[in-house]
Amino acid sequence: MGKVVMYGSVSVDGFVADENDQPGPLFDWLSGGDVPLDDSGVVKVSQQSYDYLRPYWDEIAVTIAGRHVFDITDGWDGKPPSGVGHVVVVTHRPPPEGWNPEAPFHFADGIEAAVAKAQELAGDRVVEVAAGDVGGQVLAAGLVDEVRMDVVPVVFGSGKRYFGPVDAQHLLEDPDVVIRGNRVLHLRYRVRGGTGGEG
Repeated sequence: MGKVVMYGSVSVDGFVADENDQPGPLFDWLSGGDVPLDDSGVVKVSQQSYDYLRPYWDEIAVTIAGRHVFDITDGWDGKPPSGVGHVVVVTHRPPPEGWNPEAPFHFADGIEAAVAKAQELAGDRVVEVAAGDVGGQVLAAGLVDEVRMDVVPVVFGSGKRYFGPVDAQHLLEDPDVVIRGNRVLHLRYRVRGGTGGEG
């Protein structure tokens, strides 16, 4: 079984967006370099960021996101982001009216069901969990193996928290990756007591 990774860009004070779901400068680093990260030609990062991110992106088979993110992105128009094969949406509501049932999106009622479905789809590849409320719930349930953060030098003061509703202490190992890019610091931590996925 592949590992479950909680991932997102984050302000130095721990927010993934402001109160209005706006990421502000959190993604500026994705256009602040000269090395294309994907085929779009829009995402260009430093060589250091590319060398760290490209192999990771290639490992991701499934992304888990909450219904709120799904709704504000209009379901990515039925095409999973960043070339990911499938998206599992945690929701208590049915898919939107007119949603294409052939789109590689799966709707799960709860985080345990979402992680189980994502791991079934991913096989031995990575399941990525979006940071925020759903990511925090998956971490609190002990289902996250690794936390990856792209820390951006901005202070939000308030907004949507990286770890969402987590209100208990969770220990991470010392960071085993610390990479400085342009306007971003990439960090990777293993979670003590995670699900034990290989990696």
